[in-house]
Formats: sequence, structure tokens, C-alpha cells
Amino acid sequence: HGYSYVDLNRQGTPLIEIVSEADMRSPEEAYAYLEALRSIIQFTEVSDVKMEEGSMRCDANISLRPYGQEEFGTKAELKNLNSMNFVKKGLAYEEKRQAKVLLSGGEIQQETRRFDEATSTTLLMRVKEGSSDYRYFPEPDVPRFSIDDEWIEKVRASLPEMPASRRARYISELGLPEYDAMVLTLTKEMSDFFEATLANGADAKQASNWLMGEVSAYLNSEKVELADTKLTPENLAGMITLINDGTISSKIAKKVFKELIENGGDAKEVVEAKGLVQLSDPAQLLPMINEVLDNNQQSIDDFKNGKDRAVGFLVGQIMKATRGQANPGVVNKLLQEELSKR
Repeated sequence: HGYSYVDLNRQGTPLIEIVSEADMRSPEEAYAYLEALRSIIQFTEVSDVKMEEGSMRCDANISLRPYGQEEFGTKAELKNLNSMNFVKKGLAYEEKRQAKVLLSGGEIQQETRRFDEATSTTLLMRVKEGSSDYRYFPEPDVPRFSIDDEWIEKVRASLPEMPASRRARYISELGLPEYDAMVLTLTKEMSDFFEATLANGADAKQASNWLMGEVSAYLNSEKVELADTKLTPENLAGMITLINDGTISSKIAKKVFKELIENGGDAKEVVEAKGLVQLSDPAQLLPMINEVLDNNQQSIDDFKNGKDRAVGFLVGQIMKATRGQANPGVVNKLLQEELSKR
């Protein structure tokens, strides 16, 4: 009723708009580009680039042209995509939609479309006839400014190590497989955590395995980030040390890990408080081994008849009797010795 309203919900929020060249050839390539871009922005701490929270958005343009034709076809724009998966799915659908129109003799209109998450399709928002529909106009409040080479080099020198450089270092200096290096550098949080775990004395490959395995699985299942947990590089490195010196087995370590990531604390103290120290003393293990053998004569007979699976069964029974705390290597050695006596 005679009033005009101005939405100021983004007032004071800096915006960086990056426009790429039209040189991507598939939805997968667009996804990879966004993934690399997000990683660089995150590592430089320009933004947390959380698409689901609005820190990063993507408008994706797509057009098709006959094979061999240099001129681009008429484009459609997918507006305000808030997930990299939606970018890939939206472009894949739009690629098929446009191909169907063109192959049937139709023409593509220049238009803006939105991605429908429920159906994984794109829907028309509005048709654009030309550049005037975009309503471009000069920004009157930003004066002209120049950026010289000296300033650019100063900024370049202040940048942290980039993801690609870290990946190369992880492969060449730490001996990690390319896949590990790629996964560990997808986010700055994970990469920094990995570096700090190594600084606390952990083996690179073991730290990588835990971060890509148990840690990532926990984060995904609980839908949280590392910073939301109680796990620290110090206690993860401490747990890995306990595995290596034989204090705990890999199986017991999973129990310790769950305690560390949910409640924190020192790995060694957790092991001692919960009575999780691995049993490696023959004097403690032999009575249990012989008790298992006394109760499983059939397995002893199977072993003597060449059935190697019998050993696996007996080891399993011993591990069960010790609640998973026996040292598997010591158990196997002692078991073989006791079997030879029967």
C-alpha cells in the first residue's frame, strides 16, 4: 500500500563471485572444479565454503552443440545450487533434456531453471531473451582501483601451503598412496589434523588409515565435524603408539577410539582405567589356551587331519575367552606349541 521494502539480510557480508570460462565438458568435470575451488578457498581461510549453510552457491550454465561446431549452443542456467551433488545431478539431467529437445528438431530457449531435489529434475523459472534481461548496471559506490604486481606477489608469498602442494608432499615425502593424499586434503580441517597427529609422533600411514577409516565413518554417521568431537591429534597419536608397542590390539583400539572421540582423555589412561591392556604374557595366556583345547577335542583332531581352519576356530575361542584382549600373535605362537604336544 504505497511502501517499498528493501531486504538488507546480506548487508555487510562480503561476496566473491568467480566466473569460469565455458571450458568444462561434463557434469563430473564441473563437480571436480567445484571441489578443487572449495578446497583452495578453505585452505586460504577466505570462507568455510559450507554450501548447505549458504557460504557457497553455484549457478551453472549448460549448452549443447553438434560435434565439430565451434559456436556454443543456446544456454540454460541452473540457479542457486546449494550442493555439489545437486550441481552434478542437475547438469546431468539438463544435458539429457536439451539433447532430447535438439534431437527431436526443437530449439533450446535461453532460460533460468531450478533443480528439484525430490525428482532430480530441472524446472523452468523464467525465460531470458537477451543480456538486457539480466539487468547489468555499473556499481556507483565502488571507485576504480588498480592492483600492481608488487601487491600480488606480496599476497602470493603470504598464502599457506595449497592442497595440491600438500598432496604432492604426502606422496613424495611420506610415501602415502595418491588416494590417501587426495582424501586427506579434501578439507583443511582433516589435513591440519593429520599434520598435527604426525607432529605428535604417529606413523603417517597408520594416521591416514585411522582418519580415512574409523574417524571419517564416525563423522559421517553422526553428521558432525572433527571440531565437534573430543578427538585430538595428541590422543589419536597416543593410541597409535599403544598399538605399535603392543599395549593394545587393533581390535581393542576401536573401543579406545570410541571413548576418545566421544569423551576425550589420554589414550593410555583410558586403556588402564577400562582394563583394556593387551594380554601378551604366556603365563596368563597358557591356562586359557589349554582350557579351550580341553573343551575342543574335535578341533584338535581336525587340525591333525590337515584342516587348517581348525586353528582359526581355536584362536577365535581363545580371543572370546579373553574378551578380545589377547595378543593374536602370541596366541597363535603358543597355540601351535600346545597343539604339537597333543
